[in-house]
Amino acid sequence: MKITKAWLFAFAAATAFITSGHAALAEELSIMASGGAWQDAQRKAWFEPFSKETGIKIVEQEYLGDLGKVKAMVDTGNVPIDLVTVETATVLQGCDAGILERLDYSKIAPREKFIEGSALDCGVGLDAYGDVLAYDPNVLKEAPTSVLDIFDTTKFPGKRAMRKFPAQNLEWALMADGVAPADVYEVLATPEGVDRAFKKLDTIKQDIVWWDAGAQPPQLLASKEVVMTTAWNGRIQNAIDKDGAPFKIVWNNQILEYDMIAIPKGAKNPELAYKYLAYISQPEINAKLASYITYGPVRIDAASFVAPDALPKLPNAPDHMTAYLVADTEFWGDYGEDLVKRFNAWLAQ
Repeated sequence: MKITKAWLFAFAAATAFITSGHAALAEELSIMASGGAWQDAQRKAWFEPFSKETGIKIVEQEYLGDLGKVKAMVDTGNVPIDLVTVETATVLQGCDAGILERLDYSKIAPREKFIEGSALDCGVGLDAYGDVLAYDPNVLKEAPTSVLDIFDTTKFPGKRAMRKFPAQNLEWALMADGVAPADVYEVLATPEGVDRAFKKLDTIKQDIVWWDAGAQPPQLLASKEVVMTTAWNGRIQNAIDKDGAPFKIVWNNQILEYDMIAIPKGAKNPELAYKYLAYISQPEINAKLASYITYGPVRIDAASFVAPDALPKLPNAPDHMTAYLVADTEFWGDYGEDLVKRFNAWLAQ
């Protein structure tokens, strides 16, 4: 066969195409998050800009935040995801159980650059959010003034919604029963304190509609199935800003938490995962999420990059921090498994 310049050119082009095709296939990063407005915000603030800058394709998956799903992947050795968003209440459990990888912060950012409690061994913070109370003033003529008003069925009769999970509910139950916020975790660490929290929840159990996914609270309010609901602040603010919903947020006695992201044990692309973590941990990039959903940045030096119109809506805005509780990740790491079992047993009663 006669090898011409044209043949060599065609062969080189084909080889380049095949090689680039294989490279493109290899450059995929699978992220599993909890869906809804929050995942939409991540897509706009982080997923799409990251892909545009690096050429790495983000493959999205969704779940309800159940660590058991990640554990099943790890236990079977079939881990189709590279990163998973997790809550502060479950990060330490996943770390202790060997479900999540211990992070190398030299590949991300210095730990001291993050808000205290948002850079853990097995999870790095994405944002700060508030567990709040929300209601529709067209339904409730008298405005609640605290998240703890969810326990007042005399002043605020009707169905109310709470997340189907012990974290937050047990803390609020103790505060509603007179425990000072500073003492909540000390009391909840005792058998008597746990009994006290569940006894308080008993007082409204028949009036509770349980929600699992963050998209449900605004839907429950919109359908008037409930008169009030606990919620993640960003989901309610999103309904107000994007859908024109008439809802109001009650910040008093909010619980401040951090959304985290982790690498599951056995992830196939850990280096790509670290590349993404380093990208979103830059202060100017971390701050971008607040433009799409009202969750605050976790980088200490990111506040100046937050859009001015978003600042007053953040859970850690000064006006929202007069009465609050910071979720104790160590407590839930130590006691979470037992309290989840107790909570599920209580639900079944």
